[in-house]
Amino acid sequence: MTATIAMLLAAHAAGKPVTATIEETYDRIAAHEDPALFIAIRPKAEALAIAERLEASGSAGKPLYGVPFVVKDNIDVAGLPTTAACPAFAYRPGRSAFVVERLERAGAIVIGKTNLDQFATGLVGVRSPYGVPRNALRSDLIPGGSSSGSATAVGASLVPFSLGTDTAGSGRVPAALNGIVGLKPSLGALSTSGVVPACRTLDTVSIFARDVADAFTVFREAIAFDEQDAYSRSFHESSLSAFPSGIRLGVPRPDQRQFFDDKVASAAFSQDLRLAQSLGARIVEFDFEPFAEVARMLYDGPWVAERYAAVKPLIETNPEALHPVTRAIIESARKFDAVAAFEAFYRLADRKRRTSRAWSEFDAMVVPTMPRFYTVAEVEADPVRLNSRLGTYTNFVNLLDLCAIAVPAGVRDDGLPSSVTLIGPSGADGLLAGLAAAVQARSGAPTEAAAPAASPAPQAASSAPGERIEIAVLGAHLSGLPLNRELVDLGASFSREVETTPDYRLFALPGSAPAKPGLLRVAEGAGSAIKAEIWTLDRGGFGDFVARIPAPLGIGTIRLKDGGSVKGFLVEAEAVKAAEDVSRFGGWRAYLKSR
Repeated sequence: MTATIAMLLAAHAAGKPVTATIEETYDRIAAHEDPALFIAIRPKAEALAIAERLEASGSAGKPLYGVPFVVKDNIDVAGLPTTAACPAFAYRPGRSAFVVERLERAGAIVIGKTNLDQFATGLVGVRSPYGVPRNALRSDLIPGGSSSGSATAVGASLVPFSLGTDTAGSGRVPAALNGIVGLKPSLGALSTSGVVPACRTLDTVSIFARDVADAFTVFREAIAFDEQDAYSRSFHESSLSAFPSGIRLGVPRPDQRQFFDDKVASAAFSQDLRLAQSLGARIVEFDFEPFAEVARMLYDGPWVAERYAAVKPLIETNPEALHPVTRAIIESARKFDAVAAFEAFYRLADRKRRTSRAWSEFDAMVVPTMPRFYTVAEVEADPVRLNSRLGTYTNFVNLLDLCAIAVPAGVRDDGLPSSVTLIGPSGADGLLAGLAAAVQARSGAPTEAAAPAASPAPQAASSAPGERIEIAVLGAHLSGLPLNRELVDLGASFSREVETTPDYRLFALPGSAPAKPGLLRVAEGAGSAIKAEIWTLDRGGFGDFVARIPAPLGIGTIRLKDGGSVKGFLVEAEAVKAAEDVSRFGGWRAYLKSR
């Protein structure tokens, strides 16, 4: 079985040659015997030569030193053809995609290019002239698409991670179907330079791994602003979050949950919600219909014309080269004109405004990654309708500029893994990954074929010294309270709960909405210990956050009961003269509960 990234790095640090890791990888691929998984494999001699050069240069500055990975074949790799699963479209790129180059500079080694639903059009994984990759869990099940080969390669433990793409769910649905993690980043976080577009305004590179820690490690190495990508965006640095006990998770109302007669899937999702509650989450049911309406817009609206634009020369000169189902979907774009496109943009803007109101009710959304499993035979008999069903909980995410991560959450009564997707606002990648890591650790679903349980959940936000700044929040910025979104939007990650020394008084400041507290330092031992949360931000995020703080609040140094100190909110003494002293409650949550 393949190791996790951390295990491989430790083995290499202990003296295991990278060449040995590469030899083992090729042996696993040969033993797996799936001719439909790869479209192109790098010659082993070439991969070994890369490994030898790595060994000669050493591991310094290479956080993915010697880690093998595979790439979906709509992502360019220098020296290997890009086909997008269409032989007539094939070309040989002169350089690798931006994200591939970043990962290679970090020491990772590309092994090959994996199969996909042609032109990344589909969630089923069976629309390819190169065959259907074998599902890693059960051979009669579909592998999921469009990133079919990338997901099954990780699910079968051939490599620790792989790259896919995600427009409508292609980085999440195959993860669920193969029992692995699928990280779909915020749009623009990972460059799409060197990626064959599906819908260019909605595309992102996605990451598959067996556990969340591996997926997030790759994400942190791949993320960077790319001047050559018109849709690339700058983000504050993310850090893997711990699980805030006050977090609110939004869940579709029971009458809006679609499982298409799969009672096992329905029961599994209910169990997954109980798991989230056991971690401290508060479940908030909400109206899912506005999100479902957006999901239906993706294929019922003119966004399919973006797929036509991506393959226009081919479909207009050699339409027979396309898979019949793919061709039918893309050719449907001809019924839309520019007026229809603008009308759809207006509808989407309206739906974005409507759905944005729901985010005041919860901090992150949790949904089933897909409604149910399907077999290859079922999809071949009903290819379009079942494909559409698989996108029930995925199609709206990129249209609404959200990020997401699919994670194994448990084991269903039939022995297959259940999977949930955590969804959050753009920039919340670190928070979602931390929540997902905690879910996976408690799930009982294996991260390795030979391992009985997931790796431990993080207890604190991961950060290197000097990279991130801690800040104590104790009022409306606490997890689950109205202003916490201000932290999340800046890439903040939850670290831990703390108490101050008994040298502070807590006041409810008058005239503020939402209600806000003020923490005032008093004489040593003359106050109360006040509960707070520690969040971390990168330096830019910390500066942006502090710049928003209104008078009479400010940032100072707060002393903690554990002997440490941290930056946090303090209030001007003048402002509390007419304020209610609520120190006796020991914290803002307890005070709000008393009201």
